[in-house]
Amino acid sequence: MPGAPAADRGGLRALALPIYGSTFLVAAGLGAVLPITPLFAQDLGAGVGLAGIAVAMRGLGTMALDVPAGVLVARFGDRPVMVWGAVLAAAVAGATAAVGSAAQLLLALFAAGGGLALWSMARLHFLTEQVPIAMRGRALALAGGTGRFGLFVGPSIGGLLAEHYGLEAAFVLQGAATLGGAFLIAVGFRRLRAGSEPEGGGSQGDARPEPGLRELLRDHAGPLASAGSVAIVLQILRTARHLLVPLWGDSIGLGVADIGLVVGLSSGLDMLLFYPAGQLMDRRGRRATGVPSLTLLSVGIALLPWADSFASLLAVGLVLGLGNGLSAGFVMTLGADLSPAAGRSRFLGLWRLLGDVGSAAGPMLVGAVAAAVSLPGAAAATAITGAAGALLLLTHRGETGGRSEE
Repeated sequence: MPGAPAADRGGLRALALPIYGSTFLVAAGLGAVLPITPLFAQDLGAGVGLAGIAVAMRGLGTMALDVPAGVLVARFGDRPVMVWGAVLAAAVAGATAAVGSAAQLLLALFAAGGGLALWSMARLHFLTEQVPIAMRGRALALAGGTGRFGLFVGPSIGGLLAEHYGLEAAFVLQGAATLGGAFLIAVGFRRLRAGSEPEGGGSQGDARPEPGLRELLRDHAGPLASAGSVAIVLQILRTARHLLVPLWGDSIGLGVADIGLVVGLSSGLDMLLFYPAGQLMDRRGRRATGVPSLTLLSVGIALLPWADSFASLLAVGLVLGLGNGLSAGFVMTLGADLSPAAGRSRFLGLWRLLGDVGSAAGPMLVGAVAAAVSLPGAAAATAITGAAGALLLLTHRGETGGRSEE
C-alpha cells in the first residue's frame, strides 16, 4: 500500500525495531549512567554542588535543543534527525568516558542531552505522522513503557560494569547501547521506506507553507497555555516523587536497601500498566488516564507525611507507581493530538520544551519548599500543584482522541 502510514502496513509490530527496540536501548544506556554521573563528577574533583549541576546538565542540554530539534525535523525529516541524534548521543557518551576534568564532563553531558533531544523529538514527530489517531495512545504509551523498562534495567548493568571496570565503563556501555539504537532505527526505517518516506520532512504531502515559531505561538497560545500547564504539572509530580520518596524514607530511619525496594516495586507496578493505559486513552479519551494519574500521584505525595514505616511507605510507593503507570505516553499523546498539520515539528518542539521545564521544576520545587518550610510542606505543596493540574484537565474544553472523535 504505497503512501500508507507505517502502522497501517503491519500494525505496531512494524515499528518494533526503529521505535520500540531503539527506545529500549537508548533508555537502558541512559539508565546505566544516571546513578554513576554524580560519582564520576566527584572523582574528577567536583564538590557536591558541582556534582548536582552535572546531573542537571543533560536535562539542560535537552531543553536547549528541544525547539531547534523541531526546526531540524521540518528541514531534514524525522528519520534522519532520529538516526543522527542517536549517533551524536552515542559518540558523546563514548567521549565522556575519556574526559579529564569536571568542566569537560559538564560540556559532554550538555551535548549528550542535545543528542537525546534530537532523537526523542524526531521520534515523537514520526509517531504522530505515521500512526493513525485510533492507535496513537497505544503507540505512544508503548514508547513510554519500553523507555521506562530500559531505565529500570540500565542502572543494574551499569553499576556492575562500574564496580568491576571503573565508572568510565558505564559511559562506554551507554555509547554502545545508544549506537545499537541508531542501528535499529536505520535498519527498521529501511524496511518501512517503501511508500512511506515523508516528503521534505514536514507533514507528509502537505504543500502549505510552514509557519514560524512566532506564528505558532500566536495561533496556538490557548492549547499551549492550558494543556501545556497540565503537562508541566504532570512532569513536576513525576520527578518530584523521585526526590520525595527517598528523602522521606531516610527521615523515618529506613536503610538504603529498604528505600531501594520501595522504589523498585513502585517502578515494577508502573511498568505493568503502560499498555492498558494506551488502550484506555484510545477507547475513552485522554482524560480517562490523565485525570486519574494526576489524582493518584497527588494523593500518594500528600500521604507521604503519614508514612512512618516500611509497610506504609511501600503502600504510598505503590499508589505513586499506579498513578505514574496510568500516565504512560500521556504527555506525548496530548501533544500529538494538539499539533497542527502545518508546522507540526516546530509545535512539538515547543511542546517538549514545556514538558522538560516541568521535569526540571519538580526537584527544584521540592528542594526550595523543603529548605524554606519542611519536607512535609514540600510534599503538601507538590500535592496541591498536582490537584490543580487534575482540575485543569478535568475542566479543559474539548477532548482529544478516543472513540468520540473517530
